[in-house]
Amino acid sequence: MAVRGKRAFVSFFDRKFKRILLKLSGEALMGARDYGIDYDYLFKLVEAIANLADAGIQLAIVVGGGNIHRGSRGVEYGVSRVNGDFMGMLATVINAIAIHSALNKLGKESRVMSSIRMQEVCEPYINHHAHKHLSKGRIIILSSGVGIPFLTTDTAAALRAVELECDVMLKGTHKVDGVYNCDPAKNDEAVFFEKISYSEILEKNLKFMDASAVTLARDNNLPMAVFSIKNPSNLLDVICGKCRCSFISGEKD
Repeated sequence: MAVRGKRAFVSFFDRKFKRILLKLSGEALMGARDYGIDYDYLFKLVEAIANLADAGIQLAIVVGGGNIHRGSRGVEYGVSRVNGDFMGMLATVINAIAIHSALNKLGKESRVMSSIRMQEVCEPYINHHAHKHLSKGRIIILSSGVGIPFLTTDTAAALRAVELECDVMLKGTHKVDGVYNCDPAKNDEAVFFEKISYSEILEKNLKFMDASAVTLARDNNLPMAVFSIKNPSNLLDVICGKCRCSFISGEKD
């Protein structure tokens, strides 16, 4: 379902979600800053995350690192893509520790898990350990992507959501409030999709996330909502169907 312009509003969450994967872009943590972490914004976001946990929702978070480093940025200066991607993975660990620290300040139990082993800093990502943390009500923050270059944190989020048997994946973005056929910041006639399937996204070659992540979500029938996280309260609103967003479904949904 496509809607032209920016006035669409959709309410579709009419079922219970017990386990959610939240994908946060690194840029979201910048808040009002141009770089790094805006701690005023971070604590508002973490309050919203804590409220979800208080409501009994099991929550896994995959965080990007674009507010600190992107793997492609150093290529023109001679940094290989492989090394650049590993630098980006380390940036996600910094963000994950920041979220973990903020949750601890609110008294919420959480664990940072990494696809790259660094036991002095965080736990290694082991699937059955992650399941155990979630079942005990702990929030898990998953860092380092999938631990290998050339795959983004969007792909990591889709993979972890499937592995952890999440009911839905929420993708909170900094730049847009859903899925469009082109960049709405550059084109006022951009078409907003209230509902769309993964196959349609691939057919239309929409670039809101990696094709590998889209394919993984489609093949495992993982529903997803894409929304703006600029206002942290949107995290609660999107669960209740009170926030503008795009809902993406698999072929069987």
